[in-house]
Amino acid sequence: MWIIWRAYLELLGLEYSVLREDFPAIYDKVRNTPLASRSRSTHTAQKICDGIDLAAALYFKQALCLQRSAATACLLKKHGFPAELVVGVQPLPFLAHAWVELDGRIVNDKPYISKMYSVLSRC
Repeated sequence: MWIIWRAYLELLGLEYSVLREDFPAIYDKVRNTPLASRSRSTHTAQKICDGIDLAAALYFKQALCLQRSAATACLLKKHGFPAELVVGVQPLPFLAHAWVELDGRIVNDKPYISKMYSVLSRC
């Protein structure tokens, strides 16, 4: 239950930047989140991703992919996992999507999602 509360707070902590559509602030928050020592964490990466999913379902509004992925990356880093926020685009029709990778493996989305988008940014 604790991880769901932490996940909800991560989503909430990004809310102002999401409302302002301030991508640089979101990017900076993920990039500047320190990577904790993994030995202190008792949570697995999957439990953290599941916690974000549940927190997003309980969130007061729909949390879109950028907010969910940024929150996931920050929470994973705080628990010692070297997560990367990845933003990809599809040119026609134009679509953008965000997901999280650990060691090149997608952890919070379908495993084939990276084949559908060209990577625009990683942090």
